[in-house]
Amino acid sequence: MPNLTLFLTTVFLGFFAMLNPIGNTPIFLSMVGNADEKTIKKVAFKAVLVAFIIITIFSLFGHLIFRIFGITLPAFQIAGGIIIFFIGYDLLQGKEPGLHHSKLKVSMKSYEAMAISPLGIPLLSGPGTISTAMNFVGGNNFFYTIMVILIFAVVCGITYLMFILSKKISDKLSPSLIMVISRIMGLILAVIAIQMLINGIFNVIHEFHNV
Repeated sequence: MPNLTLFLTTVFLGFFAMLNPIGNTPIFLSMVGNADEKTIKKVAFKAVLVAFIIITIFSLFGHLIFRIFGITLPAFQIAGGIIIFFIGYDLLQGKEPGLHHSKLKVSMKSYEAMAISPLGIPLLSGPGTISTAMNFVGGNNFFYTIMVILIFAVVCGITYLMFILSKKISDKLSPSLIMVISRIMGLILAVIAIQMLINGIFNVIHEFHNV
């Protein structure tokens, strides 16, 4: 039970750091702040739904996708660790991470399209989030995979609530507090990234010895 509790806690913190609902709320507000409440709720729901579907697909069928493209788990862990580290580093430096928040200011024809991209992709389910999900699933059994998906659903729910309450939250939180929270999320991401790199290198060494 302690190992399961630690695993679930790590997964929650990892996804929470990647989706960063507190830090992303001002970004969401800046994009849909002029819309009415009904539209804001609709866009927020569609954005988190898109993210949930993408992460669920990679959690369940990621290994099959890997085999089709000839990608190994250690390679993905190492590449994902590098990606996540730079995202975390950018957050620690108080910057908007380029890989996670790229092209957010692009003009969209409608709020519906905006919910899919750039909100759903890559804001919530960018390469960093996918890498995190794949790392957590790893070689674990189906039970742990379902747990990862359920925890991501919980984080999506929290993100949805933060988004629909974005106008009220922006009035309560000061910019400095949001910056502090974002930097804490950056530190968590950096630690997770290093662990992913360690796991990837260890798996490479293990596979090399088994050849």
